[in-house]
Amino acid sequence: MTARGPSPHEAQLLARIAAGDGAALAALYDEHAAVVFGVARRVTRDEQLAREVCQEVFAYLWERPDRVDLARGSIRALLVVVAHRRAVDEVRRSERRLRAETRLDAPDLADGPEPEVVDAAAARWRDQRLCALVDALPPDQRQALRLAYYEGLTYRQVAARLGIAEGTAKSRLRLALARLRASLETEYGTAM
Repeated sequence: MTARGPSPHEAQLLARIAAGDGAALAALYDEHAAVVFGVARRVTRDEQLAREVCQEVFAYLWERPDRVDLARGSIRALLVVVAHRRAVDEVRRSERRLRAETRLDAPDLADGPEPEVVDAAAARWRDQRLCALVDALPPDQRQALRLAYYEGLTYRQVAARLGIAEGTAKSRLRLALARLRASLETEYGTAM
């Protein structure tokens, strides 16, 4: 942003988004969606993926308006940066997925039942480790995670079932997933 400071229009829209005004988000979407989509499309080279990235960027703005510091730059600049980062992440995820699928599609050269036995044992071990890691979570995170992933409830349903605020349910789920991810990365890092 230039030295003149944040735009009053952007500051007003951001305040309205923070207050939960969907019309303010729609106004920002109308103003900036083409640029966000363009950045995502250039990076991903995939129209559908670019649409998903664009949706994620505006969902991020809706969920985290407090992360926007208009003193550091315009909303447009922030959206472009977030779009670029998310698009790069999507490209990397797609490449990893493709590599994994390529490995799975490789012909099995081994004869006999050994690969199936090894795969079954590995799956059992993985399930046991995952259960142990879930059991090691703090009770409030473990309970929210089980409701969401084993019973298939949304974070809103989890909040209602536990009698807590939706934001609290979301936080518990995010913290639980972050802890699981860190534990799994540690285990896979030491297992390789």
